[in-house]
Amino acid sequence: MKTIRRLYFYAVAAISIEVVLWGIIGLLRSIFNAQDISNNASNLASALALILVGVPIFLIHWVWAQNVSAKDAEEHSAGVRAIFLYGILLGTFIPAVQNLLALINRTFLSTANLYAYRAVVGGSQTWQDNLIAIVINLLIAAYFWNVLKENWRTLQETDAFAEIRRLYRFIWVLYGLLMMVYGAQQALSYAFNMPSNVLGEVGREIAVNAIALLLIGSPIWFYFWRLLQNALPDSAEKESYLRLGILYLLSLAGVIVFLTASGNFIYFILLQILGEGETWQEFIRQLGGPISVAVPFGVIWAYYNKWLSQQFDFDENLPRRAGKQRLYSYILSFLGLTATVIGLLTLFSLLIDLVLENMYLSESGIREPLAGALATLAVGLPIWLISWRPLQAQATANDDTGDHARRSVIRKSYLYLALFMAVIGGMVAAGTLVFELVNAALSNASSGILSNVLTELTALIVFVVVLVYHLLALRADGAARADILAEKQNQFQVLVFDQDGKFGADVKSTFAKRAPEVPVTVVNVNESIPNDVKASAVVLPGSLAVNTPEKVEAWIRSFNGNKLIVSDEAAGVFWMNDLEQAADSAKSMAEGQDIRPQSSKRTTSVWTYVAYVFAGLFACQVLVMLLLFGVSMVAGF
Repeated sequence: MKTIRRLYFYAVAAISIEVVLWGIIGLLRSIFNAQDISNNASNLASALALILVGVPIFLIHWVWAQNVSAKDAEEHSAGVRAIFLYGILLGTFIPAVQNLLALINRTFLSTANLYAYRAVVGGSQTWQDNLIAIVINLLIAAYFWNVLKENWRTLQETDAFAEIRRLYRFIWVLYGLLMMVYGAQQALSYAFNMPSNVLGEVGREIAVNAIALLLIGSPIWFYFWRLLQNALPDSAEKESYLRLGILYLLSLAGVIVFLTASGNFIYFILLQILGEGETWQEFIRQLGGPISVAVPFGVIWAYYNKWLSQQFDFDENLPRRAGKQRLYSYILSFLGLTATVIGLLTLFSLLIDLVLENMYLSESGIREPLAGALATLAVGLPIWLISWRPLQAQATANDDTGDHARRSVIRKSYLYLALFMAVIGGMVAAGTLVFELVNAALSNASSGILSNVLTELTALIVFVVVLVYHLLALRADGAARADILAEKQNQFQVLVFDQDGKFGADVKSTFAKRAPEVPVTVVNVNESIPNDVKASAVVLPGSLAVNTPEKVEAWIRSFNGNKLIVSDEAAGVFWMNDLEQAADSAKSMAEGQDIRPQSSKRTTSVWTYVAYVFAGLFACQVLVMLLLFGVSMVAGF
C-alpha cells in the first residue's frame, strides 16, 4: 500500500511541476514577445491556465511527500523518491541545455552571416525565448538540487538513491555522447562535401552546427563520465549491472554502426572498381558519407570496448566473467553469421543471373547488387570467423573452461537461434521452390523458371549447410557435457539427515527427478551415524537444524562441506532471507496475520528492477536512434 501511495503522490507532483514550469515559461515568453499580437492572447491564456491549475495540485502533493519523508526513514530513502528527484533534475537541466545549444548555435550562425533558422535546434526561436527557458528551468532545478543534497545528507539506506544516481549519470553520458557523435559526423561530412553555390547543397551551416554540438556535448560527456570513473573504487560501482549494460550498449552500438558504415565504404569502392565511372570529386564525396559515420563510432567502439574488458576483469568469479565476455562475442558472431548468409544468398542469385544472362534494367546493371553482396560478405564473414572460432575452440576444450562454455545458456541460445534461422529460411526456400515447380507444371510457363528454381535451390543449400553445421555443434556439446557432468555427479555424495522417514523419502524422490546421477544416502538422526559415511554436502530439514541431537550436532560441526537446509512444515519455524523480511514478518504476526515459509532466494528491491527497466528502455531507444542515424547518414535520407 505504501508503494502505491508513494507512486501516486510523486507521479502527480512530477507532472504538475512540469505543467507549472512550462506555464511560467509560456507566460514570460508571451509578455516579452509583444510583436506576436495575433497569438499573444491565446498563449497568455494557456500559460495562466497551466499555472493556476498546476500550482495548487503540485503544492498539495509535494508538501505531503516532504512531510512524510521527514517523519519516516523508509519514505526518506524510498526508490520512488529517488526516481522523482533525479527525474526532475533531468526534466529541467536537459531543456536548459537544449535552449543553451539553440542560443549558441544561432549566435554562431548569425556571426558567420548565415540564416539562423538552419540551426540544428531552435531555429525559429529568439534569444529571449531561450534565456527565459534556461533561467526558469535552472531555478526549479536549483530548488530540487538542494532538496536532493539534504536528502543525501540524512539518508540511512543509500542503495536505492545510489542506483538511481548511477542511472542519472549514465543518461547524461549518453546525452553528451550523442551530441558529440552527431557533431563529429557533421564536421567530417562538411570536410568531404565542401559547400558550393548550388541551391540545396551542403552549406557552411553544417560546420557551424557541428561546432555548437561539440562545444555543448563534450563537457557534458567528460564531466559525467569522469564522475562515473571516479566512483570505480566503490565495489557497488564495479559490480553494477547497470554499468555493465551501458558499456555493452555503447560497445555494441559502436561496432554495429562502424561495420555497417565500413560495408558502405567497401560498397562504393567496389562500385568504382566495377566501372561505375564517377568523377574523382564525386567518388570522394560518396566515401565521405560512410567515413563520417565510421570514424566517430569506431572511436566509441575502441574506447568503450576497453572499459568493457576492464569491467569483465572486475569480476573475480572466473566462470561468471567468462560468461559476460561470451555474451559479447556471441552477439557479434550472430551478426556476422546473418550478414554472411545474406551476402551468400545475394551473391549466388547474381551469379545465376550472370550465367543465364538475365538483364538488369537499372542504369548500373548488375554492378550495384554485386557490389552490395561482396561488401556484405567482406564485412560479415570476417566478423563471424573472428568471433566464432575462439568460441568454438573454447567449447571443445576438455577442461573446466570448456565444460562451462558448453553448459552456457548464452551458447545454447545462440545455437538454437542459428537453427531457428536456418529452419525458417530453409522452409521458405523449399516452399518457394515447390511453388515454382508446381506452378510451372500447371501453367506450362517457362519464362524465368530456371532462374527462380536455381536461386531457391542454392538458398535451400545454404540454409541446410548452416543448419547441419550448428546442429553438429549442438550435438557435440551435448555428448561432451553428458559424459563430464555424469562423472562429476557420480562423485558428489549427498547425505540426508531425517527423523521421521518422510523427509528422507521426499529428498530421494526429488533427487531421482532432478539429479538422478547424484548418490543420496539417508541417515536417521535417532540412530548412530556410520563411521565410513562420506558426504560432499548435507541436507537437513529446518526443524532439525534448530533442534539438532547432540551426536548429529557434533558430526555436523566437524563436517567441512556445504550444508543445505530445507524449510519444512514444523510449527513456528520460518526461514528469513534477511533482516528486512524478519521485521516485516514480525509486524505481520503482531497484526494477527499468518506468515508462510519463505523461499530461500534473496529478493532484489522492486525499484532496482524499475531502474533497470527504465535504463534498458532508454538504452534501446538510444541504440535504435544511433542505428537509424548511421543508416540515414550513409544513405543520405
